[in-house]
Amino acid sequence: MTDEPRPAPELDEETIAFAQRVFQHARAGQVEELCDLLRMGLPPNLRNEKGDSLLMLASYHGHAEAVRLLLQHGADPELANDRGQTPLAGAAFKGDMASVDILLDGGADVNGRGDGGKTPLMIAAMFNRVEIVKMLLARRADVEAQDAGGLTAEALASAMGAFDTAELLARSAQS
Repeated sequence: MTDEPRPAPELDEETIAFAQRVFQHARAGQVEELCDLLRMGLPPNLRNEKGDSLLMLASYHGHAEAVRLLLQHGADPELANDRGQTPLAGAAFKGDMASVDILLDGGADVNGRGDGGKTPLMIAAMFNRVEIVKMLLARRADVEAQDAGGLTAEALASAMGAFDTAELLARSAQS
């Protein structure tokens, strides 16, 4: 017996087409279709060729009810894609309050680190997502956390010209 990995089996066109439909259901927030597939045994942490899980796709595309469904079926809220992005960071980037709230309630780490050591607070701050920054702060996001380059959410927001969130974070750091 050897420990060498076996080559992945070749997938037929029908299997590839099915997988593409499954990921499209997540991207489009098609809750009924996802629910049926999950009940039939579809793995909730299924990932595509870019490492995007069903939860990442639903989160990034703003489909809060699909996010809720996937979490209820055991999807991992910390499962990052090949670029190191988590579903919470994706929802924060897109400005989707409902998905951010559901992910946090579902166990996502408010201070989880993605690619380059960025937290969801940093991502939201960089893109001037004021309401999401407020929500993350209320959920105890670390305003003093630094990314791999030593920058805080406030510094990153300022560098991106996101002055509303930079000001909010400056006030938060002082209190």
